[in-house]
Parts: sequence; structure tokens; C-alpha cells
Amino acid sequence: MTSTSAALPDAEFTRRTQPYRRELLAHCYRMLGSIHDAEDVVQETYLRAWRSFGAFEGRSSVRTWLYRIATNACLTALEHHGRRVLPSGLGAAGTDPLARPVAAAGVRWLEPLPDTLVTPESADPAGVAVARDSLRLALIACLQHLNGRQRAVLLLRDVLGMPAAEVAGVLDTSTAAVKSTLQRARARLTEVSAAAEQAVPPSEPGQRALLEEYLTAFRRADPAAIERLLHRDAVLEMPPSATWFSGKRTCVAYLAEHVLGAPGAWLLFPAAANGQLAAVAFHRQSDCVYRAFGVAVLTTTTDSIIRITAFGDPDLVTAFGFAPVLG
Repeated sequence: MTSTSAALPDAEFTRRTQPYRRELLAHCYRMLGSIHDAEDVVQETYLRAWRSFGAFEGRSSVRTWLYRIATNACLTALEHHGRRVLPSGLGAAGTDPLARPVAAAGVRWLEPLPDTLVTPESADPAGVAVARDSLRLALIACLQHLNGRQRAVLLLRDVLGMPAAEVAGVLDTSTAAVKSTLQRARARLTEVSAAAEQAVPPSEPGQRALLEEYLTAFRRADPAAIERLLHRDAVLEMPPSATWFSGKRTCVAYLAEHVLGAPGAWLLFPAAANGQLAAVAFHRQSDCVYRAFGVAVLTTTTDSIIRITAFGDPDLVTAFGFAPVLG
């Protein structure tokens, strides 16, 4: 009797809170710019919520209550860390594609987010479109220029559509303060996002074929094929290297000199990240196995690739559902 009674609150907690896990992960990722940090905060959010569920009085919806816990946990996390960046946010583009890339120590890099972790389970086209638009890699990079409170207000108001009074309750502030912070956040975001590229959704016609051509070109170590796919103003950046390049010819020259190697050196698999095309990459080692290398997120037009952001972090490969080693 006692064990059954104890299980009932847990079952009720799961029933009422679990439907919001995916959107909370997306929210925490927008706040923090890291899939690993976001997963940690969501885990902490659910632990805090579980511990206090018995005292939840229903003065707000369960969804708002969870967002309150998650947002404030994100704000606490941001107090102890600087913003996350991409190489193009650190300095000018490189001019010598034949030189070795420059390593950057102590930099907190932006991380990609697998679409599969946050796509609404209902697969509602409108919900999927909203999730994609608010998770673009360029937008997440721009959000890093806002302080934590500005990020929170902007996301709660403009992405999640919460009324100003509800946001004020989440952040323990006044409605007037929310409106003022939102105005500053919007102005700052407009200022830093003027040059951000707009990616074509991966579901648009021709996008899957474009990705397959990119994967094939890498597997064949074919720089000419990659050059045909790139926009003339294409950008290549490769965290954790601080070096990045702009312009089709410079990008291809770098890839040919330092990356492609011989045919079969790379295995790439199609994926989707941040509402964009992506590729999960494995590199062949001397022991004839392929080991996880990282994930490349592609910003595309209708028929070309305008930016390749190649995250050289093997831990990201497992976040996308792949094993770290392939035979």
C-alpha cells in the first residue's frame, strides 16, 4: 500500500511534466548555446521540479512553472561563464589557405543542436517550422551578444509568445522592466544580426540532393565537386580552430591542402541540426577503423552552400545518435 501510494505522485509528475521536455531543451539551448549545458540544465530543472512538485499550488500552469525553473537555472549558469562564439566572431578571415590552422585555447565554442532532440513529437508542420526558425545557428550566435536577462526576456516573449506579465512572474520582476528589457534586446539583436545569412529549410526541394552531393564529394576527396557546390562568397569555419576563411576558392584550397586527404579517408552521414542540413563525420585511422570526428552544419541557398561550420568535437557525434567508432 505504501509503495503504491508513493508511486502515484511520481506517475502524476511524469504525466504532467514530460510533454514539455523537448521544448525546454530547445529553450535552454537558445539561452546557453551548448547542447551539453542545455541537457544538464534540463536535468536539473526536472530534479528541482520533482522535489517541489508536492508544494506546487497551480497558481500558474505547469508549463510556466517549468520555464521559471529552467530559465533561472540558465541565468545562474550564465553568471559563471562568458559567451560562446564561432571563429568568425573572433577576428578577420584567414588569407593563406596553405598555412596550418591556429588553435584557440580557453575559448567557449558554440555547439550545434540535433533536430531530432527538439522536433515536436506531434510532427506538426507549423511547430516544426517555428522550432527551426528559432534555432538557426546564426541566430544562436547573435543571441550570445545579449546578456542573460535580455536573452531570457527576448526568448520568452518573442519565441514562446508569453505575455509580458507572465514573463515578469518567471523572472521576478515588473512588467515595465520586461518591456524595457525587450526593447533593448530587440535593438541589440537587430544590430548584430544584420549580416547573418538566412538558411533554406532542409525540407525544401533540392536540399536533400545538395546534401548528398556534399557527402559524396567528401567521401571521394573531390575538391572540384565541393567547389561546384559552394557559393562564391562561401565561408568555412572549424571550431576549435580560430582560423576561418571566406570566398569559394580560398575555402576549397584549405580543404584540399589540410582536410580531404585520399578517397575513403572520410565517412559522412546525413543529419539535421539547428533546422539546417548537417553531416556527421568520421575519419579513417591507421588501424583501419573510422573514429568520430565531429559535425558540420551547412547554411544553404536553394542550390548552393554559403557556410560550412565544421565542429571538430567527437562528443557531438554521440549526441547525434552515432557510435564513436565504426568498423
